[in-house]
Amino acid sequence: MLRLDISQVAQQSGIAPSALRFYEKLGLIASDGRHGLRRQYDDGVLIRLALIALGQRAGYSLDEIGTLFQLKEDNIRLCRQDLRDQATALRQQATELQATADLLDHISSCTAPSHLECPHFQSLIKDMLTGKKGDPIAAAHSPLGL
Repeated sequence: MLRLDISQVAQQSGIAPSALRFYEKLGLIASDGRHGLRRQYDDGVLIRLALIALGQRAGYSLDEIGTLFQLKEDNIRLCRQDLRDQATALRQQATELQATADLLDHISSCTAPSHLECPHFQSLIKDMLTGKKGDPIAAAHSPLGL
C-alpha cells in the first residue's frame, strides 16, 4: 500500500483538493493520517474516486453514491439491482436523446417551405407522440415537451 498526500491524489485523479476534502466530509473517502498539514491517503483512494466519478456520470448524487457504493475503507459493496435499474434508465434516456437529435437534424436541413408540410417531419413528430422511438411514457415527457 502506497501513501499519497492530498496534492498527489489531486494530481493523479484530476479532482481538486477542495473536492477531496468535501468528499471526506461526506464520508465518501477517508484520509489515514497527516504528514505535516497535508492529509495522507492510501492509494486505494484512487479506485474509490473513480467509482465516485462513475456514479456522478451515471446521474447519481453524492448522497446516493455514498449509499449505493457503500465506500467504507477497503470494502466497496455495490447494489447490483440499483446499478441495473440505472443502466436501463440511461439507455432509455439515450434513446430519447437520439430521437430528439434526429428530429433536430431534420428540422435544420429540411428544404420544405414549412416543416408542417414535410411528411418526414410529420412522421418523426408522430413517432415521438406515439412512442415508436422509445417508451410511450418517456415520449410523453420528451425534451421537446411533446
